[in-house]
Parts: sequence; structure tokens; C-alpha cells
Amino acid sequence: MRYLVTGGAGFIGSNFVRYLFQKYGEGAQVVNLDKLTYAGIRENLAEYEGNANYRFVHGDIAKPEDVVEAYKGVDGSGVDVVVNFAAETHVDRSLMEAGTFIETDVHGVLVLLEEARKHAPRLKRFVQISTDEVYGSIDSGSFKETDPLNPRNPYSASKAGGDRMAYAYSQTYGLPVIVTRASNNFGPWQYPEKLIPLFVTNAIDDLPLPLYGDGRNVRDWLYVEDHCAAVDFLIEQGIDGETYNIGGGNERENRDITRKILDLTGKPESLIKRVADRQGHDRRYSIDMAKVESLGFRCATDFDDALRRTVQWYVENEPWWRAIKERSAEYKAYYEKQYVTR
Repeated sequence: MRYLVTGGAGFIGSNFVRYLFQKYGEGAQVVNLDKLTYAGIRENLAEYEGNANYRFVHGDIAKPEDVVEAYKGVDGSGVDVVVNFAAETHVDRSLMEAGTFIETDVHGVLVLLEEARKHAPRLKRFVQISTDEVYGSIDSGSFKETDPLNPRNPYSASKAGGDRMAYAYSQTYGLPVIVTRASNNFGPWQYPEKLIPLFVTNAIDDLPLPLYGDGRNVRDWLYVEDHCAAVDFLIEQGIDGETYNIGGGNERENRDITRKILDLTGKPESLIKRVADRQGHDRRYSIDMAKVESLGFRCATDFDDALRRTVQWYVENEPWWRAIKERSAEYKAYYEKQYVTR
């Protein structure tokens, strides 16, 4: 199978590329189109550089010329499957630079879909990776795919725009599109600005763990390998024009995740630093997995084991995340502004 993976140098994208090669070996050809923004790290897939079945394209999904080049495939013969992981994803950053999120998460999706139309006769699948955050917050129960969208911050609004753009191209032009809405991912190679890698790396360095508000916000945690397996499953089993929730079934309060991390790193709870709550901070996310489970998919990973393995990965790969923190003046300034000075 010939794949175009956008955002393949990022957290979930690089894990997905690695998943494809580990599962299918030489049976997979992968073009990785990535802009290499602050969270895109080409070295995440350095082991595949130079392989005949892997090609990296440094480009932007919002630029048609870059997308045209990526759609050529590894050897010029085109692609069968497009999986769009490329996105601006951090809620806090969206509060400061919403325009960037619209450009990538909405306009970028449009550019990818326009090129997909040209390849429609041979394109088997276009997967738009969305998020459970497009539903907004829910006090009880779980969102189903048919529930209305109610994004409450610029990030989730931009993802909702791309989500519905992909659906519209399926309905209007008959493209073989499916949309997936996943819950909070965690695992190796995640940029250390999201809750779990930030807290793990801070704990290792005996730095404060900045916990928003009362710490009782609830998220459903999905191990990244399970997410990759679900996307691969839906490429084959999904139905054109449908949307699928992908959750881990692991709802936890942020304060509980924080304590687990401290326990796994052997650090005291005195490192927890309460900070003012984030603007538009959704209280609880929860999605119903019945639709994808009815097709036969189940997450295979135990949460506690996955969290332990994730913490261990950051312990064992300190040079990777420390280089990110040390070389990024933007990261340091952002961290100090948001947390340390409060």
C-alpha cells in the first residue's frame, strides 16, 4: 500500500509511520509531508531515512505546490491512502495565535482535499484525523458521532472546520473520506508541552508540575499505539463518509494523572503547583466507542502499563526531550509566562 502521511514528523504521525513499517515492512511505501514546525522533528524517523520505501517531503499542507509533490508518492506512482495528522494542536497556543490554527487545520485540509479530487479514481481512502474536543464538554454520558459539535476554544473550532470540510468533500464529490475523532493521546515521542510529557520531564528535573484549576478536569486517555492500530483498522474496515470515535476508555482526572506520574518518577506531591485555570477549559471529554467496536476493533493496551512504559521512555530518552527544552527559547519563554511567574 502506498501512503501519504501528513504531519509524520510529529507525535502521532511519526508513531503511525513507525507502526506501518513494523506491521507491513516492505509492503508499505510512505511519503511523509511535514512542515517541521516547532513540534515536527524529522529525526523522530531517522531510522527510515534512505530506505527505498520512505520519502520525506519538507512542505506545508496549506501550499498546493507542496501537496502536489507529496501526492506523487515515493517513486512517482502516486498514493493509495492519505492520512492527515498535520495540525496545530495545542489549546494554549491557539489562545495566542488562532490564525495559524485556521490556516493549517482548515485551509490545509481544503488543499489536501482539492488534490485528492484529482487522484479520486485510484485513491482508496482519505482519513481526516480530528479530535474529541470538537464536541465540547459533557457533564455525564458520552458523545456519539451523531451529536452536534460545540467547540469552545480556537483549537477545537479549527479542528471542527477541517473535520466538516472533509465530510463535505465526501458528500459533494464522492471522495472516500472517513473522519476519526480521537481522545487525548499519550506515549513516546510526544512534544513536552502536553500534560503527560511536560509533567514527566518536569518531575525528572524537580520542576513544578503546573496543574490547572482544581485539577478535576477529566480526559479519556488513548495510548498512541492503540490510536495507530485503530486508524489502520479503519482504512480497511471504515465506510466512506462516516465518522468514528476512537477512545481509550480511560477517563481520569488531571490530578490523578499528576499523582501517578509523581509516583512513577519517585517524586513528591510538593512539586504540584496550582495555577489559574485556562480560558475556555472544558471540564470533561467522553466519547462513545460503540460504532468502531461494532466493526470489531478494541484497544489492546492497559492504561497503567502504557503510562508506566511512557514514563520509562522519557527516562531512557532524556537527550531527545532535553534538547528540545534547551534549544527552544520560545518554549522557555512560553513556560515561564504561563506557569512559573503565576
